[in-house]
Amino acid sequence: MSASGGTKAIVAALGANLAIAVAKFVAFLFSGSSSMLAESVHSLADSGNQGLLLLGGKKAQREATPQHPFGYGRERYIYAFLVSIVLFSVGGMFAVYEGYEKIKHPHELESWYWPVGVLVFAIIAEGFSFRTAIKESNQTRGSLSWTDFIRRAKAPELPVVLLEDFGALIGLALALAGVGLAIGTGNGVWDGIGTLCIGLLLIAIAIVLAAETKSLLLGEAAGTEQVDKIKAAVVDGDTVTGIIHMRTLHLGPEELLVAAKIAVQHDDTAGEVANAINAAESRIREAVPIARVIYLEPDIYNEAAAAAGTNPAKTPGGDATTPGGDATTPGPQAPEPGAPEPEATEPGATDTPADPSDPADPADPSGPADPPGPADPSSPTESGR
Repeated sequence: MSASGGTKAIVAALGANLAIAVAKFVAFLFSGSSSMLAESVHSLADSGNQGLLLLGGKKAQREATPQHPFGYGRERYIYAFLVSIVLFSVGGMFAVYEGYEKIKHPHELESWYWPVGVLVFAIIAEGFSFRTAIKESNQTRGSLSWTDFIRRAKAPELPVVLLEDFGALIGLALALAGVGLAIGTGNGVWDGIGTLCIGLLLIAIAIVLAAETKSLLLGEAAGTEQVDKIKAAVVDGDTVTGIIHMRTLHLGPEELLVAAKIAVQHDDTAGEVANAINAAESRIREAVPIARVIYLEPDIYNEAAAAAGTNPAKTPGGDATTPGGDATTPGPQAPEPGAPEPEATEPGATDTPADPSDPADPADPSGPADPPGPADPSSPTESGR
C-alpha cells in the first residue's frame, strides 16, 4: 500500500472533518442539540486522528540508528493505535455520556433547521472523503473483500480512514434520525437516543481498529503471495536446492524482514555458497521490493532425517502445516560440521542389552538345560525308599 495514497486520503478526511466540526458546533450553539454536540466532538476527534496519522507517517521516515537498527517503520502502527484510543475515549465515551444526560434530562430543540442543514452538509462532505478513501484503497485492494482488506492491510492509514468515514456517515444518519424524531414528536429523548447510538457505534469502531493495529504492532508475516514469490526467488536449482525453513516479518508497512535457512550441496565451496546467497538476495529484492532486510543461512539438508522427523516445511512461508504439529519447529537437520557420525548397525541388529533375567544364551537358540534345583522333601528319593 503506497504511503502517497494513504496521505491523500488522510488530507481529504482532515479537511472535511475540520469544516464539519465547525459547522456542527455552530449548529449546537443555536439549537442545543446533544446530537450536534456529540457529532462536533466526533469530527474534532477525527481531525486529531488524521493529524496523528500524518505525524506517524513523518516519524516513520527517519533513518535507522544504532539504537533502532531496523528503523522506525512501526511508528505508523503506534500512531494508528493511538487513533483507536482517541476515538474510543474522546468520541465514543463522550457521546455515550451526552446521550445518557439528554435522555435523563430531555429538552425541546430550538432552531431545528440549523442541525438539519448542518447534518445534510456534513453527509455531503463525509461522502466526498469516503469516496476518496475508497478510490485510493481500490488501487491496492485487488480482489480482496473490504473486510479482508481491512484485516490484512499492512499500512494502517487507509483502513483507519475508511472505518472513520464509514462510522461518520452512519453516525450522521443516526443524528439526523434522532433530530428528526425529536422535531416530529416534540420529545427531546429521541435526540439523546441518537447521541447514545452514535457513541456505541464509535466505541465498536475503536475496538476493531485497536484489534487490527495490535496485530500489526505484535508483528505480522508477509502475505501468501509475497511468501510464494520469495520462495521461488530463493531456489536456483543449482547451488540452492531448497528452503529448510523461513520466517518473514513486517518491520513497517513497506519494509519486510526475510530470514531463511537454505539447503546447499555438501560439496559446494564457501565461495560458491557465498555467491549463491548474494544472487538469491538480489532475486528476492527484485521479486518483492519491500524485502529490505534479508538473512540467509546455508545448511546441508538431510532428506532422510527430515522424512523421519517433523516436516521442516511447517513454518511460516512453508507448506501446509501437519495437523497437531509444532509450526515453529524445523525438521531434523544434518549433523554440524565436525560432529561424529552416528554408528551404523547391521540390519536387524539392536543396541538393546540382553535381559539378565533371561537364561537363554543369544548364541545358542536352544539355551542351556535347567540346572538341578534342591530336592523336594515331599517327593520320594533314593534314600527314602
